[in-house]
Amino acid sequence: MAAARKMIAFKRWMKEQGVEWSDALLFATESGCADDSPPISVEALSDLKEGDVVAKIPKQSCLTVATSAASELIEEAELGGNLGLCFALMYEKILDADSKWFEYLQILPNFEPIPLLWSISEIDSLLAGTELHKTVKEDKALVFEDWKECIKPVLELDSFELKPESFTVDEYFAAKSLVASRSFQVDEYHGYGMVPLADLFNHKTAAEDVHITTESDNDTGSEKEGTDHESDGDDSTSSEKEGNDHESDVDDEPVTHDSHSEGGDGSGSDLELSSGSGNESPFLEIIMIKDVKAGAEVFNTYGHLGNAALLHRYGFTEADNPFDILNIDLDIVVQWSLSLFSCHQSRRRLSIWRKMGYSGCGDQDSEYFEISCDGEPQDELLVLLYIMLLPKDESRALDQAVSGTGETNAAAKFQLLNKEIVLSAKGSDPSKKLLLTPGVGVALSSLADARESLYGPSSLEEDVKSRDRCCRATEGKLYHSLMLRISERRILEKLRRYSATIVSANGGRKRKGTETRL
Repeated sequence: MAAARKMIAFKRWMKEQGVEWSDALLFATESGCADDSPPISVEALSDLKEGDVVAKIPKQSCLTVATSAASELIEEAELGGNLGLCFALMYEKILDADSKWFEYLQILPNFEPIPLLWSISEIDSLLAGTELHKTVKEDKALVFEDWKECIKPVLELDSFELKPESFTVDEYFAAKSLVASRSFQVDEYHGYGMVPLADLFNHKTAAEDVHITTESDNDTGSEKEGTDHESDGDDSTSSEKEGNDHESDVDDEPVTHDSHSEGGDGSGSDLELSSGSGNESPFLEIIMIKDVKAGAEVFNTYGHLGNAALLHRYGFTEADNPFDILNIDLDIVVQWSLSLFSCHQSRRRLSIWRKMGYSGCGDQDSEYFEISCDGEPQDELLVLLYIMLLPKDESRALDQAVSGTGETNAAAKFQLLNKEIVLSAKGSDPSKKLLLTPGVGVALSSLADARESLYGPSSLEEDVKSRDRCCRATEGKLYHSLMLRISERRILEKLRRYSATIVSANGGRKRKGTETRL
């Protein structure tokens, strides 16, 4: 079925399901695309005004664990959250024309090209050095484990009536990619689901035109609140290295992408909720939050996400993304310290830092520090470098002051640079300027060099040339991986400038008494 005929059938299906949408919306497919299900965008045929309700979607038209033909089977198998939704999507796709969502599923791609679906060789060659390299490889192993331990046993149940060979691990990965990149939070009862029409809007960072909301009882159309590990859907400071309950990072705690999210956590069961949705409205609404001129594309946003998160979850990147971040592992900091100081001193200084209540992001098995888009390091890293570089007598005094209190949140006061500086527990505001010594500046530059070495021998300039030569449409994996490498390496450039500014501001001199190897 050609793309145009699929779209006609989809519109007819939406009308049958009670989906309403404005005549001012055009669902446009990319011309010249060889794919039978080409990318779709939403454009304005006429001027759209802030506050306009441009679509109304019955929740019963959404593909969820509760509405799927596989709902009883999913309940029997106790597949909750993301696992249940992935199984429901696979089940409906295999039903083919017998599925309630056949026409909707026909306009979807078979999968989204997120790194989870790349081969190991592609991951190693394209993502080496980036924030995603290790994470995506771990994802693949965890998703395969989910299929083997949770999905495969369902195929052996007596109540499973379809052909088990249709539920392959490849099909599960494909479903995973669609759920990760297209699912929305519907409400408490339905949980997360595939929402027809809503997933046609493309993403634009911090420049969305619509919000997808739950119609409230008083018709105020207040935005549906979601649950994010940062609570507000802002991933500008959250790392791709953060862990999750059981499934891969692709399926970590749902992110509020203005109600556009990637699914539940894969644990527990959403089926324990009541069979009714209480006082909640049976509809979702798509509301304009700003004016859009005729002929312009209408955008949603998937959240305040840097390129690592966008590529990881959705398979694309954006130029000049203001939410990009870079991580420097604690292991890199420790290796830098060991290159200057003894193992005993490095461990002792790290211990002082921890006793003062400081820590990096993540957990102690995978701890790291964030560098912001403008190249400014996380305060906790500055404090650690400062403590690492303290003269021996001041380090000993600090250790005694912290250890003597018996409390990790007590302030440790001592004289530094002939001024009293208070280094206190994480959450307080140390005198940051006094932390920015020439030694700290030099250390930051060394850390930038160590982090840069992970990308291999090619330079930033060579990466830029490679990106400019490749075709985004036909070489998407190469293009977006280069975009990620370039955005990260530009942050390292800014970190070097930041460190040079510190050294320059202090006259380029190391602080007298700064320790060398003991």
